[in-house]
Amino acid sequence: MSNGSNIDLNGAINTLTETLGKLFQLQVDLANNSLKALSNVAEPLAKTATDLIGNLASAATQVLQSVSAAIAPKK
Repeated sequence: MSNGSNIDLNGAINTLTETLGKLFQLQVDLANNSLKALSNVAEPLAKTATDLIGNLASAATQVLQSVSAAIAPKK
């Protein structure tokens, strides 16, 4: 009878080990996919932010040039 109990215990341990391994692998895959998704979102967001800053700087330069031209004495 103890032989049958050992087989059941070994099977249970093997199943538990396999399940824990799969859970760990799923967590690793989830973290990896999350990082990929974040990088896919961050790249266009950074480009948009850079473009926006460039456009704001250009607009500010044009405003300063217009103000300078309005204030400057005309010949």
